[in-house]
Amino acid sequence: MQLPDDVYARARKGWERLEKSFAELCRRGLEYILNVYALETEPTSHWQPRQPGRLGWKNPNKVEIKKTWTARLTSRTSSPS
Repeated sequence: MQLPDDVYARARKGWERLEKSFAELCRRGLEYILNVYALETEPTSHWQPRQPGRLGWKNPNKVEIKKTWTARLTSRTSSPS
């Protein structure tokens, strides 16, 4: 198992204070996570992404998109600083 140095140092203090082995600390931690998050249960349905929201565009074609971005870029470069 690989742990960042700071996590290992904190864990070491924990198992020394509890007078338990590193293996015991890991086992208890995993049991806790499995109980809290109930990972062994299967999801009732498949995850589906949310439907995209309306962004105000109405199926622009490539020419309209190019005009819009060209206008935005031109206005940025020509505006006074």
